[in-house]
Amino acid sequence: MAKQATTIDNSNNYHSKLAKHRGLAMLVVMTGVLITAIDTTIVVLALPEIERGLKVGLASVIWVVIGYLLVITLLATQVGRLGDMFGRVRMYEVGFLVFVLGSLACALSWNEASIIIFRIIQGIGGAFVTANSGAIIAGLYPPEHRGRAYGYNSIGWSLGAVLGIIIGGLIVTYMSWRWIFWINVPIGLGAIIIAIKVFNDKTERLKHKLDPLGMVTLGLGLFGVLWAVTKLATTPLGTSILSFLGIGIFLLFIFWLIERRQDEPMLRFSIFKIPTMTPSLLAALFQGLANFAVLFLVIMYLQGPRGLTPIHASLLLVPGYIVGSAIGPFAGKIADKLGPVLPATIGLGIQVVALFIYAHLSLTTRLWLVVVASLINGIGASSFFPANSSAVMKASPPAMFGVSSGMLRTFANVGMVFSFSVAILVASRSITKNLAFAIFVGVTNLHGHLATVFTSGLHAAFYVLMSFMLIAALLSLSRIRSTSSTPKK
Repeated sequence: MAKQATTIDNSNNYHSKLAKHRGLAMLVVMTGVLITAIDTTIVVLALPEIERGLKVGLASVIWVVIGYLLVITLLATQVGRLGDMFGRVRMYEVGFLVFVLGSLACALSWNEASIIIFRIIQGIGGAFVTANSGAIIAGLYPPEHRGRAYGYNSIGWSLGAVLGIIIGGLIVTYMSWRWIFWINVPIGLGAIIIAIKVFNDKTERLKHKLDPLGMVTLGLGLFGVLWAVTKLATTPLGTSILSFLGIGIFLLFIFWLIERRQDEPMLRFSIFKIPTMTPSLLAALFQGLANFAVLFLVIMYLQGPRGLTPIHASLLLVPGYIVGSAIGPFAGKIADKLGPVLPATIGLGIQVVALFIYAHLSLTTRLWLVVVASLINGIGASSFFPANSSAVMKASPPAMFGVSSGMLRTFANVGMVFSFSVAILVASRSITKNLAFAIFVGVTNLHGHLATVFTSGLHAAFYVLMSFMLIAALLSLSRIRSTSSTPKK
């Protein structure tokens, strides 16, 4: 108890010392989120040019997106732990540097293997940035103000997504695709310089051990399952797919056995004993599973059956991101006053409505309805993220901010990694899988009966995603019984 009190006192002292620099510090954290968000949407728009420029196979081009997310997923808890051990600010700055170097390497890629490898390096840097950013915010702000802080952080994500769409469209249309990576270099270097001047990490260093065996088994297990699901979206079920799936599931079981016997496991199962922590993490997982593929599916609908260009299709989604960025701080402030459960649950419910609208798009639907659905989805997502992040960090002991932030990122990313593969698998049930992928990367569109059939497949995918979102909402709502017993930090 004395040690915990000392930790809390140190955290409070840290709050007061950083009070006058919070604005700049928050700006640096938002820049980290912004730059990673830009890299998510901007790469989606550039996939056709990357495929043509580097002669990347149609079935492999998706790994330019998934490989990046998979690495962040695997490393999130480990680099969060490194933040607790060596300083969250220091690890955040290291992440920025690695991300910038990865971006530079991606811009210089020369073939399929190089772009995927360099995107993995980018993902390593992204893991350091995203896993430690939540812990830094928890250290900058006391519990009663963290919801609003996470709301401001969501501005970085929404603004980054918008900039990714707009800048990506301009670059792909008028410049080389390599500039989508070049632009990260000056932004990242500027953020590093400001971070070094603003941050002064005096939080207590904790002794931890890394869990390389757990990381390897989880990584190989997730890769095996993900490879099987992704291949199933492009090729018929066969021995190879079943082998990868079986080996992946077996390795995930081995991972579970290893983690039960580790002194400091990669996934600290004891954290699930903290009230509200389990439903918060699982809500993040199912929300990621339900929401990440929406951007891809809507763009497939607009580029395929509706015949829009990538930039015109993406611009229809910009209003949703803009409104979402405005809603984030307001939603976070409500979470501070009323608690995180209701804002998070209502946000998930709002996203269910958006998915319902998407599930009823047809070949004659007015395009303004797509914009409306995007607005609704943006409002829902921006209501959920700050409230749920605040719930996780409020429930976490101060000494475990890094681990908790990393686990939140891990659960959300596991959902995101599988979201696209599951959605494309369902959506491609009515046409050939290769044609579905070609529509996604923007190299073809559809007309006549084939467009009608494919739209029907998209409806099924949106209904599946809607079911995942409903599960997330129920998990979020289940916290209402335990919030009153959650100790204040």
